[in-house]
Amino acid sequence: MKTPNIPQNAPYSDTQRAWIGGFFAGMHSHMLQNSGSSNQADARVINILYGTQTGNSESVATDVADAAKTHGLRPVVQSMDEIEIEALVKMEYLLIITSTYGEGEMPDNAQLLWDAISADSAPKMDNTQFSILALGDTSYDLFCKAGIDWDNRLAELGAKRLFERADCDVEFDEAAENWINNVIPMLSDGSTVSISTDSGSANSKPKFNRKNPFVSKLTVNRLLTSEKSSKETRHYEFSLEGSGLSYEAGDALNVIPENCPELVSSIVSAIACTGTEDEPVNGEPMSLSEALRTHFEIKQPSKELIQEIANRSGDQELNGILESKDKTALAKYLWGRDTLDLLLKFPDMQFSAAEFLALLKPLQHRAYSISSSGKMHTDSVHLTVASVRYNTHGRDHKGVCSTYLADLLDENSDVKIFFSPNKSFRVPEDDSLPMIMVGPGTGIAPFRAFLQEREFRKSSGKNWLFFGDRNAATDYIYQDEIEAMQEKGILSRLDLAFSRDQEQKIYVQDRMLENGADIFAWLEQGGSFFVCGDATYMAKDVDKALHTLIAEHGNKTAEQAIEYVNQLKKEKRYVRDVY
Repeated sequence: MKTPNIPQNAPYSDTQRAWIGGFFAGMHSHMLQNSGSSNQADARVINILYGTQTGNSESVATDVADAAKTHGLRPVVQSMDEIEIEALVKMEYLLIITSTYGEGEMPDNAQLLWDAISADSAPKMDNTQFSILALGDTSYDLFCKAGIDWDNRLAELGAKRLFERADCDVEFDEAAENWINNVIPMLSDGSTVSISTDSGSANSKPKFNRKNPFVSKLTVNRLLTSEKSSKETRHYEFSLEGSGLSYEAGDALNVIPENCPELVSSIVSAIACTGTEDEPVNGEPMSLSEALRTHFEIKQPSKELIQEIANRSGDQELNGILESKDKTALAKYLWGRDTLDLLLKFPDMQFSAAEFLALLKPLQHRAYSISSSGKMHTDSVHLTVASVRYNTHGRDHKGVCSTYLADLLDENSDVKIFFSPNKSFRVPEDDSLPMIMVGPGTGIAPFRAFLQEREFRKSSGKNWLFFGDRNAATDYIYQDEIEAMQEKGILSRLDLAFSRDQEQKIYVQDRMLENGADIFAWLEQGGSFFVCGDATYMAKDVDKALHTLIAEHGNKTAEQAIEYVNQLKKEKRYVRDVY
C-alpha cells in the first residue's frame, strides 16, 4: 500500500483533507513497519522520524529500525512530512535523523513540521524522551544546523534528552553506528531478542553501496551541447549488466571519482614531496600520489588545511580573517581558490606526506539525478552532467567528478557507482494525473526519466515541461528526444526559456507566470509540480512564481497561497530535487 494523493478539488475541507492524508500516511507507515511482526504487539513503540533531501537520512532510519527490532522494540519509521504536530507531541520515545540542506536549512520534507514545532504556540513535550542524529558536511559553516535546531527546540519544549546528539560528517557510517549502538540498548533496557519479520529491510539491503560500489562499464560519453556553446554538457550511460541492480525514475546515481593526475602532480610539487612516499591509507601502504589521486579531497581545501597554512605562513590577512570568524570575508578570500591555489600563494610551504594527508578529508562520491527510466532501460543507467571548467588566479580549474567522467574515462572504462533511492521524488502513482516539471539546464535529467517512465507505463496523464538554458542554438539539449515526445503525445506541453536569445533575459519562472492560469488549473486537477536544478537562485525564483500565480489565479491572499502550497507539499505534489 502506498499513500494516495488527494486531489485538491476533492470535496473535502482543508481540515478533512489533512486528517485523511495523515490517516493514510499513518496506516502506510504502520503496515510497512509492522507487517509480519505481530509478536511485537506489546513491545515499546519507538518513533523514528527522518528529514532528508537525498535519501541518506531515510537509509539510516531503516538501519535504526533494524537495530530496534533486534532489541525487542517496535519501530515506526516516518518521513517528517507524514505527521502533524499533534501526533509528534504524543510520542514518548522519539529518534530523529535529519540532514542539513543548503546553508543551514531544513530538508524540504522536514520544513512544515519544523515550522509547527518552532512556533510560539507549540505545545510542551514533557512526556517525550528523544535523541538526534544529525547528518552534515564540515565543509559548510552551518554544520548539522538542522539537527542542532531540532535538539535545542525539543529540549526547550521540555522533552528529555535520552542520549547526546551525534553530529556526523559526510563519512557518517561509523558515527551513526556508534549512536545506534548507544541509543537502542537504552530504549530496550539492554535486552536483545531475535525477531523475525517478513518485510525486514535487513534482508533486502542492496548488495552494492558506497563501501562496496558496483564496478560498471561506461558505454556512452556523448556531448549534448554544441561545440560553440559557452558550456559543456554531456550524456553518459553506464552498464548494469550482471549487477542485479535496479532503480526508479527520480533516484540518484553516485559516482566515485578519481582526482586529475595533473592536479595531483602539481600539489605534490607544491608541498616539496616526490609522490613516491609510502603512507598507510585505511591500513594499507600506498604512495602519496596514489593516495591523493584515489582517496583524498584535494580540490576544496579543508578547514584544517586552511588553518595550518595560516599558522605556518603567518600571513596577516588570512590569520585576521580566521581570527575574526567572519564567514563572509573567508568565503570572499577563498572564492575561486582551490587547495593548489592556496599552496602556490605561499610558495615556501612544505609538508611531509603524513602531515599533508592528515589535513585532508576523504574523497567523496558525487550524486547525480538519473536521467533514464529503470523500466525502459533495465541494463543501463543514464546521467546528464555539466562539465565544470573555469579559469581563476591564473590557472585552469576543473570539477572533480564532471571532468573525471569527461576527460579521464574512455568508453568501456571501469567506473565505481551505487544508487541512492529518493522515494519522495517519483512519478505520480495515478497514471491519469497531470505532471508539471520545471528543469532548466541539467535539471532536465530526472524529467527525461519521468517522461520515459510515463511512456513505458502508457500513462494517460498530461505532462508539461518547462526547460531553458542560455542559447537555443547551442544549449537545447535532448532537443530531438523532446520533439519526438511531443509528436508521440507523451509531452503534452512544452515551454522554453533561453535567457540569452533576446535583449531581456527570460527564465523558466517567467514562462510559469505567463501560463499561470493553466498551471493553477492543472494543480486543481490533482497535478504534481516538480522542480530540479539550482537551489540558490532558480528554485527560489520558481517557488516565488508558484506562490504568485496561485494567489492570482486562485483568487487567494498571500497567506492563503502559502497554505495552498503547504498542502501540495503535504500531499507530496510539490517536490524538489535541488542542489
